[in-house]
Amino acid sequence: MEIVLDPPRGAGPLRLGMTAAEARAALETLGVPSPAGRGELSLHLGSGLGLSVGFGVGATLDRVNAIEVWRPHERDVVRFRDVDVFGAPALEVVQRLRRHVAIAPNEDDDGFTARESYLALWRPFAADDDPDDAEGYFFQSALIARPGYDDTPAEAAARLAAGGEPGY
Repeated sequence: MEIVLDPPRGAGPLRLGMTAAEARAALETLGVPSPAGRGELSLHLGSGLGLSVGFGVGATLDRVNAIEVWRPHERDVVRFRDVDVFGAPALEVVQRLRRHVAIAPNEDDDGFTARESYLALWRPFAADDDPDDAEGYFFQSALIARPGYDDTPAEAAARLAAGGEPGY
């Protein structure tokens, strides 16, 4: 299976802004989803591929505000444009993504985020010189959200003042 990341619209059959019922139906095209916690749905396939859907707060409580995809252990591919985000070493992925988006290292972890389109890639630690340490050498998850998803209060106010929409 191939899941295509399409920030800031969605991933695979899932779209940001879908209702909870629409998100459940979209996940059911791939397998059997289950509640993952308050305000979330998830799906785990035998290949290790996982998808999680988070819902907004307040007026957007029943709308998808984030989609996370976890690295499969076999055969499934997750792509953003021409880049297999889990199949190549993390630093190679970043280098190739820079042809398409402005992506920068996160300050608080070993991930990278393209904030304008909101694509975030995460790994628990960096092991860029050790391909045998898959958890640090490859990205382990990708998050798609609306731009502004992780804005600070000041950034959210500036986004609104500039005529943009707040992240959920």
